[in-house]
Amino acid sequence: MTITTSLVIPAYNESRRLAAGFERLGPVLDEMGPEQIEVVVVDDGSSDDTLRVAHAVYGHLPHVLFVQQPQNRGKGAAVRLGISVASAPYVIATDADLSIRPIHLPEFVVALRDSPLVPGSREQDAIDGYDTLLRTLASRTFNRLVRHYTGTKLRDTQCGCKGFQLGPARILGLLGFYDRFVYDAEMFYLADQLGLAIRPIPVTWDDIAGSTVHLGRDSLQMIRELRTLRRRKYENPVIELALDVEVRALDEAARASRVQGVVVARGEHNALLVLPRDGAVAGVGIATALRGSLRTAGLAELRGRTYDAVTSGL
Repeated sequence: MTITTSLVIPAYNESRRLAAGFERLGPVLDEMGPEQIEVVVVDDGSSDDTLRVAHAVYGHLPHVLFVQQPQNRGKGAAVRLGISVASAPYVIATDADLSIRPIHLPEFVVALRDSPLVPGSREQDAIDGYDTLLRTLASRTFNRLVRHYTGTKLRDTQCGCKGFQLGPARILGLLGFYDRFVYDAEMFYLADQLGLAIRPIPVTWDDIAGSTVHLGRDSLQMIRELRTLRRRKYENPVIELALDVEVRALDEAARASRVQGVVVARGEHNALLVLPRDGAVAGVGIATALRGSLRTAGLAELRGRTYDAVTSGL
């Protein structure tokens, strides 16, 4: 049976919470059909035995992939890595503790049939319902700052469960700079710049103990990064190709050059194979094989295109 959904689970020092998270997830996987779900667990350079526990908890599933960062880079980097290796047409990124109740996962799949980006949106009383007044105030303040610096009208930008169509997920991942908590805000900013429609869906959230967020240090870093967001130069190497280039040919060329997570952005007159920012060297070989032209492209040129994932499993 065809895999319809990739569930990306970033995990940093989550050995104590993975099993409880799967207890919440298991019944929903049974309902959706485990053979239709691909689980991608990304160990973000944990210092505990997260990877071993992840194998024990998720290893029995029919479609599961374990990926490990050599060192801790941050949740944003882990989610982007998971997206780059995911293969299903729909991708849902969720926290390891499954604090967003998994009963909502089928709703994400339905919404993704028509919308490229489907973030979960917690009720306002849930967002403000942290276990301390300080965390509640910090959450309110940060949400206001995100709306100010990104222009998004979303009330809940930091919800830990977000759904994507695979092509749009890939372009957002390739363009993203921020590895830690501002990656959520950056994704919404980039989606707006690219003209991607966003359809939030309401979800129920439980505040589960054990978060690795350090309020003081991480909040200051978030604010510093938010202030630099609009000044970033978002530009990636691309290979300009004929509009009717086939994804299969792109996949074969990407495999030969050992490049993963790429996407083809089709416009009115041409197709652009978008590469990682460090992928220009590999792009030379791909451009030669496909008789394309290697150059760079920014947000303005990438806006308003359709995005098809090139699934090159290495």
